[in-house]
Amino acid sequence: MSGVGYGLVPETRGLVAAARRALGERPRVRGQLDECARRLDEPLRVALAGQLKAGKSTLLNALVGQDIAPTDATECTRLVTWYRNGTAPRVTAYSADGARADVVVRRGRGAEGLPGAHGLTFDLSALRWNSPTPREVDQLAVEWPSAELAQTTIIDTPGISSLSREVSARTSRLLTPGGPGPALPPADAVLYLLRRLDAADVDFLEKIGGGQSGSTGAPQSFSGPLGVVGVVSRADEIGAGRIDALHSARDVATRFATELERTGLCQSVIPVAGLLAFAAATLRQREYDAFEALAAIPVDELTTALLSADRFAHPDLPLPVPAELRAHLTARFGLFGIRLAVTLIRLGVRGSQALAAELSSRSGLDELRTVLDVQFAQRADELKAHSALTALARILAANPGSTADALLPRVRTLLADVHGFAELRLLAHLRADELPLPPDDLAELNRLIGGTGVAPTLRLGLPAHTDLHTQRDAALAAVHKWRSRARHPLADQFTANACLTAARSAEGLLDILHEPPTTPFPALRPGR
Repeated sequence: MSGVGYGLVPETRGLVAAARRALGERPRVRGQLDECARRLDEPLRVALAGQLKAGKSTLLNALVGQDIAPTDATECTRLVTWYRNGTAPRVTAYSADGARADVVVRRGRGAEGLPGAHGLTFDLSALRWNSPTPREVDQLAVEWPSAELAQTTIIDTPGISSLSREVSARTSRLLTPGGPGPALPPADAVLYLLRRLDAADVDFLEKIGGGQSGSTGAPQSFSGPLGVVGVVSRADEIGAGRIDALHSARDVATRFATELERTGLCQSVIPVAGLLAFAAATLRQREYDAFEALAAIPVDELTTALLSADRFAHPDLPLPVPAELRAHLTARFGLFGIRLAVTLIRLGVRGSQALAAELSSRSGLDELRTVLDVQFAQRADELKAHSALTALARILAANPGSTADALLPRVRTLLADVHGFAELRLLAHLRADELPLPPDDLAELNRLIGGTGVAPTLRLGLPAHTDLHTQRDAALAAVHKWRSRARHPLADQFTANACLTAARSAEGLLDILHEPPTTPFPALRPGR
């Protein structure tokens, strides 16, 4: 059942191959179709987008768990930068016409030999192009050995509210559909960072969707990235760095989620303190030692010292941590991170590894990773197939008059069959609010629509090695149960639609849990 994502990649691959047979004599078109086929075998592409200074580069470093993206305000933050897995660190600049040049990478130093707060710097001042004349940098490509990047290519984009119209346009050209030509969508999914929710954010999210829903709210064909997850970035700043700042941020995220779900622009909104998340992922022993020393100070004395960043780093303040190191901690963790780390140590957390784990959990990064796993990683094939189908539809529409015309209706049908997106929207609603159903039924519905994973046994709540017959019986029972719930006379419209979504997910399971052939080989015809 293609709408649930099962079998979508093989069918997409077959459609691309059929189009290549029909249009392969045209070199330009053949290259575009080859790119569609390659996209299905590449890592998922996730773009980071948001307004200026939303914290995209910091969150990227936190997700990768390494200091690979410059976070200070340099020319690099004005460029689209691709982060891919590589055998060795390398940064390459590309011009609009394809010329390239190696980029020198410099690493700053902080207090007492620790890494600097802004980490790496990409030096674009003396590029050596592989062409006779200098070029203007159009985008950067970063190759870095990373397990995270082996699974996901991350695209860091300039802020959409940049003072330079051209800088903002780079992000719009990359992520918003509807441009000329049959180009393959660069991103399969988007992580959109919010510091507040204003008209610029809503307008850009609507452009990313490219007409994902009509005036009635019914899903239509997608032309932009299929998955969009919102992040309330720099969440600790919402509470002015107080120890309960993330509680305030969670309330804000819930309000943002409610507003965005009404328009179907975002599947989830998660609060994350990006600075704290990255600092936790790269916590050094010397930093832990400094926190332990601060934890020994009387509470009132440290509270007074932490009234502001300037006060805390002032050299005249009599604290057992050098002023230079205190300034380093402020830049790396923020006041919220310092307060939280000291509080956790006072509560009994011991050792740098244990502290790093606690800080990461409280930063919101672990929750974000879970959401990204369920909504992006486990649905990677569906998201990549959607990107390939979107490009294939544009290629076929731009090259009429061949036998490939017969493929276009099927491609459009697949693009319109967006049950996977219906699942994502329902998952988002279940995180922000609860349906009027018993707790056991809510848990079952969440499983069926992929809230704990997309494998059939996970959806059905069965052990991993459950036999096929039992899985089929469970899926069939789920179809009957949730269709019956949808017809309940007291069910409101949203609850009824949620139940139908669960029933359709169960039907998709039945479609793939077919009985295996009774013999491993086809029957042999007797010779004449």
